[in-house]
Amino acid sequence: MQEIENIIVWGNHSATQYPDTFHATVRGQPLRKVVNDDAYLNGDFIKKVALRGAEIISVMKKSSAASAAAAACEHMHDWWFGNQQGGWVSMAVISEREHYGIQAGICYSFPCNVVNGEWQIVEGLTINEFSTQKMKANEKELLEERKMALGF
Repeated sequence: MQEIENIIVWGNHSATQYPDTFHATVRGQPLRKVVNDDAYLNGDFIKKVALRGAEIISVMKKSSAASAAAAACEHMHDWWFGNQQGGWVSMAVISEREHYGIQAGICYSFPCNVVNGEWQIVEGLTINEFSTQKMKANEKELLEERKMALGF
């Protein structure tokens, strides 16, 4: 929906991914003000996004692969053509340095701008304590997975 901009999905595609609504807008208005339900946005909304693959399987009685494929197509579209002006896209990238307190060298979704096929992590966003905790939980999961897979 083009009326909603700048929801950031931080981290990895897992149960700890974090859909951050603190920077999002609806028709130019702060999403959190429009929704006016912090308990929902900080609880059930996050769970619903994190578990959407399982919900698709449960409801549709088939794989969520088509949803993942559609997301991959959207991702490639934004990478090729660039993202909308005035907003950003969430992209899983391997950063060369730490951003927002997340260790470099892991594949982690950050808010990015894409111009002429080049992505750049959006800098300077204010991250509150709630978001930091969610982001760090996902980072921890990714570091544990890397250790398990690579032995370091």
